[in-house]
Amino acid sequence: MKKDVKVPSVGESITSGTIVSWLKHSGDQVEQGENLFELETDKAVLEIPSPDAGTLETLVEEGTEVAIGETVAALISDGEAAPSAPAKEKAPEAAEKKTEPPKPEAPKKEAPPAAQEAEPAREATPPPAPPVQEEKAKPAAAPPQPRAGEERRIERVPMTTIRKRTAERLVQARQTAAHLTTFNEIDMQKVAAIRSRYKDQFEKEHGTRIGFMSFFVKACCQALKEFPAVNTQVDGDDILYQYYYDIGVAMSIESGLIVPVIRDADTRHFAEIEAAIADLAKRAQEKKIQPDELAGGTFTITNGGIFGSLLSTPIPAHPQTAILGMHAIKKRPVVIDDEIAIRPMMYVALTYDHRVIDGREAIRFLAKVKDYIEEPDKLLLEL
Repeated sequence: MKKDVKVPSVGESITSGTIVSWLKHSGDQVEQGENLFELETDKAVLEIPSPDAGTLETLVEEGTEVAIGETVAALISDGEAAPSAPAKEKAPEAAEKKTEPPKPEAPKKEAPPAAQEAEPAREATPPPAPPVQEEKAKPAAAPPQPRAGEERRIERVPMTTIRKRTAERLVQARQTAAHLTTFNEIDMQKVAAIRSRYKDQFEKEHGTRIGFMSFFVKACCQALKEFPAVNTQVDGDDILYQYYYDIGVAMSIESGLIVPVIRDADTRHFAEIEAAIADLAKRAQEKKIQPDELAGGTFTITNGGIFGSLLSTPIPAHPQTAILGMHAIKKRPVVIDDEIAIRPMMYVALTYDHRVIDGREAIRFLAKVKDYIEEPDKLLLEL
């Protein structure tokens, strides 16, 4: 019996995807639940499991765009032979080839004596020398030629579906919004001291490490409550104020940038936030994250500091109106109580849609985030 393998539904807004690669191939015996192929949507790359057991027959090639519900393979149950490629016919043996007998050569005609005597005279006469041409001067700005053994290579690689969709959203954001960026710097000494002091105890009790991101997620949630304009979306001529806090955390994976969302982040404990971030990052790398987990954020945080960036101007994810950029922590001399001290400092950036968020609100929001990180006691007590 043959059973169709269809592209399953992977999210409410997903209507199609691309089969990036077959993890099993025609003729392979597969068990129920084994991963058959990788499906790339505009939000994530997912491994699709087999709905049943049997011998696989693939019907579409890698790189093919397919619709949700489309049949892409078949599973043949035991007892029914899997279709195989027709055997190639053997080439006829060389002995069976028909050969024509060689044609007898025509007898050579002897040249008349006069011609025989004249021939050496023609061979002795040297051909006229070609006229000497002056070598043209090479242009002074001639392009350099590749050295021996070197290649000037160009490789054309199609964009992944995720990268194409990300590009579309970024261009849409730049074309439809009036973005402006404001900057500040944060003294990370107290948060770093808390992490260092309680790192082992935190991991022992909660089973996850404590990082800087959970502090920034909590700080942003508190600041968004005080400045609701930063937690908005634009819908035509209306502004949608969102009084819940689904915080997107940007992550870089092999196929592009994704932004998993931590739902109701304001109600979660530090350990819950850290565990959620670790779980989302792990499943994103394993291609097990679901598209619905990447949709619907109200505000985004991105950390270019993990790659060494000191400063950047991130672009909000459409239709969000703001994004916070974290950066690398560097020790710098700063003035504290009229004295110079060396402190671990981080530049932070807030890019916002100036159509909705005034400069005063953006600057005060970022200052509030700074205040919570520099005074984490207030953050822990939600003051």
